[in-house]
Amino acid sequence: MNRDNRRLDLILAAGLIALVALPWYRVRQGFFGFEWLGDIAGSDKLWPGLFQAIDGRWQLWPVLVLFALAVWLRLGQAPGVRGRALAGIGVAGLVWLLVEGLSVGLRGWNWGLLETTFGEVAGQQAFGAGAVVLGCVFALFVAFGAAERGALKGDAFVLGAITLLVLLVGVFVFYPLVSMFTGAFQDFDGSFTTEGVQNNIFDPKIWSLACLWGGNCGVAWRTFFLAVCTATGTTLLGLVFALVATRTGFRFKKSLRLLTVLPIITPPFVVGLALTMLLGRQGTLTQWIELATGWELGRWLYGLTGIWIAQMLSFTPISFLVLIGVVEGISPSMEEASQTLRSDRWRTFRKVSLPLMAPGLANAFLIGFIESMADFGNPLVLGGSGGVLSTEIFFAVVGAQNDPARAAVLASVLLVFTLSAFLAQRFWLSGRNYATVTGKGDGGRHALLPRRVAWPVVTIAVAWALFTITVYAMILFGGFVKTWGLDHSLTLEHYIRAFGVSLSDGIAWTGVAWNSFWTTMEIALIAAPLTAAVGLLTAWLIVRQRFPGRSVFEFALMMSFAIPGTVIGISYIMAFNLPPLQMTGTAAILIACFVFRNMPVGVRGGVAAMAQLDGSLDEASLTLGAGSGRTMRKVILPLMRPAILAALVYSFVRAITSISAVIFLVSAKYNMATAYIVGLVENGEYGIAIAYSSVLILVMITVIGGFQLLVGERRIGRRELKQSLKAEAATREANA
Repeated sequence: MNRDNRRLDLILAAGLIALVALPWYRVRQGFFGFEWLGDIAGSDKLWPGLFQAIDGRWQLWPVLVLFALAVWLRLGQAPGVRGRALAGIGVAGLVWLLVEGLSVGLRGWNWGLLETTFGEVAGQQAFGAGAVVLGCVFALFVAFGAAERGALKGDAFVLGAITLLVLLVGVFVFYPLVSMFTGAFQDFDGSFTTEGVQNNIFDPKIWSLACLWGGNCGVAWRTFFLAVCTATGTTLLGLVFALVATRTGFRFKKSLRLLTVLPIITPPFVVGLALTMLLGRQGTLTQWIELATGWELGRWLYGLTGIWIAQMLSFTPISFLVLIGVVEGISPSMEEASQTLRSDRWRTFRKVSLPLMAPGLANAFLIGFIESMADFGNPLVLGGSGGVLSTEIFFAVVGAQNDPARAAVLASVLLVFTLSAFLAQRFWLSGRNYATVTGKGDGGRHALLPRRVAWPVVTIAVAWALFTITVYAMILFGGFVKTWGLDHSLTLEHYIRAFGVSLSDGIAWTGVAWNSFWTTMEIALIAAPLTAAVGLLTAWLIVRQRFPGRSVFEFALMMSFAIPGTVIGISYIMAFNLPPLQMTGTAAILIACFVFRNMPVGVRGGVAAMAQLDGSLDEASLTLGAGSGRTMRKVILPLMRPAILAALVYSFVRAITSISAVIFLVSAKYNMATAYIVGLVENGEYGIAIAYSSVLILVMITVIGGFQLLVGERRIGRRELKQSLKAEAATREANA
């Protein structure tokens, strides 16, 4: 009872601060600049919610009344009695903030019917820190009220995490999508119409199957076919590299691991540009082949073939990062048991090891499929005349046609495909158990691959590695020549123009790329740990907790990953350009976009890793008196270090290399590296663009290495456990 009161006291204190000390409406200069502290008393626009209500904003009085009721419940009711009322206050507060925020805009009521019914009302700015904090307080009222009523065994940590995640997903995933789809049913004057949707939903350019008899397929089937090919190829290559890194004695496995990471830390249009210079009509390798053989290769690279090659280069590392933890997590004792029963290494690999990798393989395929369908940069560079859904959506929104209804229809088609893949994966894995980490010591080291598997695996890995090296050699070469493809005289001019430093009067960052570089690093380093934390917490809730709507919640999370970045960018602009939440032109909208766009990778990687952790580990911790939060921190997280590393690496890299959503959200003050590089490419400054990309690659390699040292390795082996216990005993003896 005392614990229930203490946590409620903390939440009430936060709500009181939000009402009497924080600006209720948005601070235009930025909240974290804290310049508003000196002006809060003299400017009514910066007043907290309590003083805004006293000043005549009657729409805030229900919020104050609800908060006062919560204080009365704390003072006058016991925890077991007040649960239902506390949860009801939380729901009512969130609903009122939503209704009030959407109804009253900058100039008063947003709809004429409301003005006719209630009379005129003063306009209001977008919500600020006070309103946001109080909204979170109301959400926690719901969670703590449910906990006091005994929901989920009264676990306030789990209920609070679920409630806040549902709130965040609703605000940053569903609200933007609803804003965008609402625009599909509006005419230019704002009136309701279904004509645009009806004209596009049955368009043969979307659904045509003419390719079955030699024609051109519709964009939907073209995108689906490409996604299946990419997902299959990236899953197989990711498994190949994971096996080489963990199950072979190949001498250069560390170098191969580095090469698998290189493509993911490269802006996608740079890979496409390098492939063009290597395999395009006038490409270096193309000319060599034509001189040697006399064959006329033509423009074979432009279209689905070229997009597929670029996507294989770009997305294989994601598959590898998902699979490496799964392959390492298979207990060696199971393989040794198989060999003890006289199975050879080939049969052990085929009947024991490979089936236990099923969760990782399914997740890697799903991620590859979704990544391919949502990819924008590679199709834009190499698509030629054969577009895919993401580029068609882009041109429907920003092109000459300006057809938001078509963009909404195409986005719906893409969503159907990705959710269908998700359902198929869930059906395949349902009812199966893949737990291999049980808290007991394992049997030692993993068995090496049988020779009949090792040789093909190593050969494929080396061949792909050589191709990757060639592509990156072209990228590196392009930064040191005057004009790539025309004048190959060596020069450092591009690097000097991009990252010049003057030491005459102290350190001066004179290069043209420094502003966007520092902005990109700052936003990426903020977004990466947030993405990893939210993603892995969500994975733990999905795998370990049973609560109503769990499957719907998981679907909602995958939606943010399934929607193309182009649509995410447009929907964020439409949703957050006006009250109640106005974030355009700020760093907050970029961070929110990165967190909720990339979080599903952390979720899928965490789900795959959690599938191998036996539930008895959680039960043992809870039985010994630890709460869910402590169990998560002390037991689960140390065993999920590969998944943590994968989430950190992927979210950091995507924050730097993402382009499709970022290009709509950047501003003069917050300009990201990829948007700046696109501007360089549009201006024909390819050398500076490639030099900038090369520097980003080196920086990301350095930061990834830092993440690796920070996270460490998962240690579950018997030998490592024994050494750890000996070291702990020696430390205790020395202290004694």
